[in-house]
Amino acid sequence: MPHATPIAARERLIFALDVPGYDQAVAWMDRLGDTVSFYKIGLELLSGGDYFRVLDELASRGKRIFADLKFHDVPATVAGAVRGLAHYPVTFATLHCDSRAMLEAAVAVKGSLQLLAVTVLTSNDAADLAALDVQGDPADVVIRRARLAQAAGIDGVVCAGADLPRLRAALGPDLLTVCPGIRPAVASSDDQKRTVDVPAAFAQGADYIVVGRPIRLAPDPAAMAAFMIAQIAAATD
Repeated sequence: MPHATPIAARERLIFALDVPGYDQAVAWMDRLGDTVSFYKIGLELLSGGDYFRVLDELASRGKRIFADLKFHDVPATVAGAVRGLAHYPVTFATLHCDSRAMLEAAVAVKGSLQLLAVTVLTSNDAADLAALDVQGDPADVVIRRARLAQAAGIDGVVCAGADLPRLRAALGPDLLTVCPGIRPAVASSDDQKRTVDVPAAFAQGADYIVVGRPIRLAPDPAAMAAFMIAQIAAATD
């Protein structure tokens, strides 16, 4: 069951701009042109030192921005980070789904920024969770954490596409869902363990997908992005 608010197919594809610096980021913006309208910028770019310079460049080009920094700290520190980020033209920002107090502190200062709680990373499977003494299969853990996030006022969650049917059944259509770990059916899953392809993600209830390597490594990245947007349009009509 998809989110109730209509979303254009082109805006549902978020390209993971996982590069170390400004020049590489701008080269990708130029390469993808008008095909891609939504970009994720994360930790690699932050440690490279050009994070906010790239953020400003994306905004100047009219792109939507997903700040994937996965905040996780004591409530006051996370609130301070969210308060600062809310001054920038960012659509989505992530934080780990931890204590309700931390989530509520972030919600209280987010303004128009939409917060996404990271439930279980798509590089983690049941064995990884068991090693951390986290009980239940990944979908069970996702649902528990998503309930916590929803109760705290968080706008949405980041989860694997495979977790979506049970998540939607448990929590309904109102929680935004953003799914990384998207791989074409013929692709190897590299370090991603719980993957789905584009049609499956939307058939199972995704609102947005985050795609990096399948576009970056394609012979024609812009054509691959356009193909995925066409798949999204077909799946969401």
